[in-house]
Amino acid sequence: MRLCELREKEVINSCDCKRLGCVVDIEFDCSSGQIEALIVPGPGKICGFLGTDSEYVIPFHCVKRIGPDIILVEIREEKFLKKI
Repeated sequence: MRLCELREKEVINSCDCKRLGCVVDIEFDCSSGQIEALIVPGPGKICGFLGTDSEYVIPFHCVKRIGPDIILVEIREEKFLKKI
């Protein structure tokens, strides 16, 4: 699967069925070539507007299923939400 294909998929947290957003980037290990984490923009500053100052860094082992339209992850949001 290519990064452009991952970007078209919406990320859903299966713990609370909350929509997190779409994949914007990935982290990978250069030596092994394996994906380490998915990067998803965090919530907007004011009701989803005016950009964002945080992002979700979701370890690939938290990905439970990749379907044709969505990626299901199982995370505690506060643990994986990082300030930019």
